Amino acid sequence: MKKETRLLSIPVIVAALGYFVDIYDLVLFSIVRQPSLKAIGIAADAMESNGLLLINIQMIGMLIGGLMWGILGDKKGRLSVLFGSILMYSLANIANAYITNINQYAVLRFIAGVGLAGELGAGITLVSEILSKEQRGWGTTIVATVGVSGAILAGILGLTVDWTTCYLIGGILGLSLLLMRIGVFESGMYKMAKAHSNELGSLKLLFSSSERRSKYLHCILVGLPIWYVIGILITLSPELGKELGIVGKINPAYSIMYCYAGVTLGDLASGVLSQLIKSRKKVLQIFVLATFICVILYFFLRGIEVQSFYLFFSILGFAAGYWAVLITTSSEQFGTNIRATVTTSVPNFIRAALVPISLMYAGIQTFGLHKLHAGLITGILCCGIAFWAAGRLKESFHTDLDYHEKRS
Repeated sequence: MKKETRLLSIPVIVAALGYFVDIYDLVLFSIVRQPSLKAIGIAADAMESNGLLLINIQMIGMLIGGLMWGILGDKKGRLSVLFGSILMYSLANIANAYITNINQYAVLRFIAGVGLAGELGAGITLVSEILSKEQRGWGTTIVATVGVSGAILAGILGLTVDWTTCYLIGGILGLSLLLMRIGVFESGMYKMAKAHSNELGSLKLLFSSSERRSKYLHCILVGLPIWYVIGILITLSPELGKELGIVGKINPAYSIMYCYAGVTLGDLASGVLSQLIKSRKKVLQIFVLATFICVILYFFLRGIEVQSFYLFFSILGFAAGYWAVLITTSSEQFGTNIRATVTTSVPNFIRAALVPISLMYAGIQTFGLHKLHAGLITGILCCGIAFWAAGRLKESFHTDLDYHEKRS
């Protein structure tokens, strides 16, 4: 029994550390956006537009990568994704330290985005399948809680070292993690599925049923507020803070650190709460509602000190810290033969949703509304859609995952 517990803990630890590096790189651009763009000659008045362009390109890469790695995870195994994805984004990170123009930056952010897309879904799928239905919520909570704390390291380094060094460190951390993955074993549930199913990682199977299409879409929509908070309220905090009259200079590194400190605690709290009340659905609704309240409060924080603004980011991050429960829920909604496809692509569709979210934010301003009003309207819409979608999902806490999806 002790040996089994020890062996089962290895994939959890490795998946958690992999997500730690994944999140480090995912938020790094938001932290080094201003110094890195300044270094390659981007003018101050073009920082916001070029920053949104690059983060959107990265998210498009993640959208493509989410589908690619998800299908590969079902067809070739969960481990193939864990190895391949981290190698890709680690090398892209290292190359990112040597860029000299915006075009190079865009290409490498796209490649990094494709690589980053595979890490979380493959890790959560593997952990969900090797642990019992009573334990898997604890395992995925550990993965997400440890993982999101990678943003805190990114923030600390963003304050202490040059932006090029930050990218190099991310690449080195990723390559080092590959050595740890040698001892990780494949999911037994997946091996059985591979032996008995001819439709592994089939997008046609996923979308052939209206019920599966609806579940898939609802999983994505529930996550909209998370990336609205990170991509708009936190990434653009210097610009939005200026409009709010925040007293003091806003440093994006501190914004990320405080927000993700809250997200880390939120992921832990939401995961534990879902285990205690034995419900994923209720926890999702509670945290989406809390995020909605915090979004409203954000736009009324006028004229406060910058330190108080940072502290509010922790509260905002805590409210939006339901990522672990959301991805676990997505994994539990579908059969083993398409589980990796869903669990890997859903978080990346959520991240890629930042593209239409940012376009909405910018588009509302073209009608003459102030950027603060545009941000508020965008946030209300994201939270409203997410709350509705959470209510449409079926409760999955007690679901037995050892089954296959079949054509209708």
